[in-house]
Amino acid sequence: MNSQPATPADAEAGPAAGGSAFRLSYGYGTDRGLRRELNEDSFIASDPVFAVADGMGGHEAGEIASGMCVRALGSAPELATGVRTATAADLQSCLLKADAAIRDATGARAGTTLSGVVVVEQMGLPYWLVMNIGDSRTYRLSQGEFAQVSVDHSEVQELVDSGDITAEQATVHPRRHVVTRALGTGDETEADFWLLPIQEGDRIMICSDGLNGELGDDHMFRILSTVAHPQDAVDALIQAALRSGGRDNVTVIVVDAKNVLNDAGIAITAPRPEAASEVEEDTLPRAWVNGTDEVSGADREEGADGKQ
Repeated sequence: MNSQPATPADAEAGPAAGGSAFRLSYGYGTDRGLRRELNEDSFIASDPVFAVADGMGGHEAGEIASGMCVRALGSAPELATGVRTATAADLQSCLLKADAAIRDATGARAGTTLSGVVVVEQMGLPYWLVMNIGDSRTYRLSQGEFAQVSVDHSEVQELVDSGDITAEQATVHPRRHVVTRALGTGDETEADFWLLPIQEGDRIMICSDGLNGELGDDHMFRILSTVAHPQDAVDALIQAALRSGGRDNVTVIVVDAKNVLNDAGIAITAPRPEAASEVEEDTLPRAWVNGTDEVSGADREEGADGKQ
């Protein structure tokens, strides 16, 4: 595996200097799947940035594109550990640099999608800054409601938006994998952004289409709403995708928010399921991975020195 982990940090990540008291708990994993020779997905799980890139191009070119994308995020000063001041403009500038680097490295023959969140703070309150380009996805489970935040940049999404096909028809459409925006190839490289206040108990899930291509929203919601620990949820989602066919690379990140300040500036803690308390001290290092086969949070913890 071509991996470059950063310095290990507590997965119960604490506040930025001078910031709010809320904490993050997260898990991550990637798998080549059952039918692909290579894993062209890459991801970064490094507070404050959590993102998945799905490479396109084959013959290792997609792996190069996705890896360059997450390395650009990992090296951006605006996204350094403890810094929660990034803006959409900062992220778009970073993505444009990644786009240019990918084009130079691959001759515009490969590209990558990108979806994820950056944790930012405004007036001492935390927000999810969601970013998306292509058809990898970011979902949010908040106050019992599960929904996709990102909007796919794909031909079938355009057909759904125009009313030509239904969302159900889109899942089996022959051109469902054709993206209309990507980094490194094509003309359209502008990402979409959403700024969402972080609520107590929020759970964010970021994935490549190898997950949502195998599992429907109901199946993903069932796992995310019943499996307490983020790493256990990641592992369950990946295994469910493999059992459903595993036709593509599958990468998942799950991020939980705790002790979020309320409007009165008081940190609140939602009751935790008993299962969650049993693994509360299970910490993960920050991960920055260009996945070529299979990795989970537990694997990355064992390889915190960079050796797998």
